[in-house]
Amino acid sequence: MPRHHAAIFLALLAAGLVAPFFLYPVFLMKVMCFALFACAFNLLLGYTGLLSFGHAAYFGGASYISAHAAKVWGFPPELAILSGIVVAALLGLAIGALAIRRQGIYFAMVTLAFAQMVFFFSLQAPFTGGEDGIQAVPRGNLFGLLSLRSDFTLYFVVLAIALGGMLAIYRIIHSPFGQVLKAIRENEPRAISLGYRVNRYKLATFVLSAGFAGLAGATKAIVFQLASLTDVHWSMSGEVVLMTLIGGMGTVFGPIVGAAVIVTMQNYLATMGAWVTVIQGVTFVVCVLLFREGIVGVIQKWLRKGL
Repeated sequence: MPRHHAAIFLALLAAGLVAPFFLYPVFLMKVMCFALFACAFNLLLGYTGLLSFGHAAYFGGASYISAHAAKVWGFPPELAILSGIVVAALLGLAIGALAIRRQGIYFAMVTLAFAQMVFFFSLQAPFTGGEDGIQAVPRGNLFGLLSLRSDFTLYFVVLAIALGGMLAIYRIIHSPFGQVLKAIRENEPRAISLGYRVNRYKLATFVLSAGFAGLAGATKAIVFQLASLTDVHWSMSGEVVLMTLIGGMGTVFGPIVGAAVIVTMQNYLATMGAWVTVIQGVTFVVCVLLFREGIVGVIQKWLRKGL
């Protein structure tokens, strides 16, 4: 890992350790869950070049499974989250195996169609609670030892999960596997001519991205003690695209910045009602017009010019 990347991760850790003493822990946990979600999406879009409009299916699906496992099956939080990850990865495997047969807008539309199927299943299935969702999800005790009833205690667990997930994604990106993904993104026919089985790499990335999105969704369900239709709605897929593009697609830390910007706007502008969506749209337009590479991408460009 380059020194400047290591320094940024250490700075994130230091900021994370200090932040709950100054800001509301639940708000910070929401930022971390969505930052991990955006990083998972960026693995697929930013490094493989596959635009999915259906990532809410894995985020929300894992949220429902985790909440149901914790509340009905009595699973401890670590097993509830793990069950959400497994289901999200399996869902990603099933959908990805069909979606990767198409490219471009057709790929995006296939993922959206399957996500809508997951939404309607979540609306109709008896265990999901319909429009009410799964409420009062118990946080339980981590490994049977550490009680997560306190927001302050849970915060540090979520911090470990989020940073661990981001480091795992970073390792994937900078591995030989990640270099092949970049080759596919830049020139897929050439990657095929070099002998790489492109569809296998795409499917593997799709499953990994779905799994990490599931980790974010399952963790969010434990934090808010709730799984609802909002988590599987198409607008959730749109939000993660917005986070990734605003922060900087194809950058390591861009999705984290984008998630922080969007969640902060939603939280502190909540009193403005539907105008929050308008403000988000204006922000996106401004970023597209002035910061084509996203916030982090532009900063990196300035630093290179300065050096």
